[in-house]
Amino acid sequence: QVQLVESGGGLVQPGGSLRLSCAASGFTFSSYAMNWYRQPPGKEREFVASISSVRGITTYADAVKGRFTVSRDNAKNSVYLEMNSLKPEDTAVYYCLGAGVWGQGTQVTVSR
Repeated sequence: QVQLVESGGGLVQPGGSLRLSCAASGFTFSSYAMNWYRQPPGKEREFVASISSVRGITTYADAVKGRFTVSRDNAKNSVYLEMNSLKPEDTAVYYCLGAGVWGQGTQVTVSR
């Protein structure tokens, strides 16, 4: 059974940092590109970042470029999203996508 489980969300003040994790199971993780998306309250789900399968080539949405870093550990079947200099507009449910499957999401709230 293909499964993705996100963790690491929470409440953080503006300017703070969080690290999200996504643990994968049920498929050959190293063979798939992995993606992070987010859905802000009342808005559509949007692309955040992706990382390719073997060479680890990364792509970012303009809104997070320079602040977020996506990485992966194929030995641990995991993908990560390091988020720095967080802004209130980064508040959203963050989802992991890989092998055609979505995780359940993890809430990130940036607020004083």
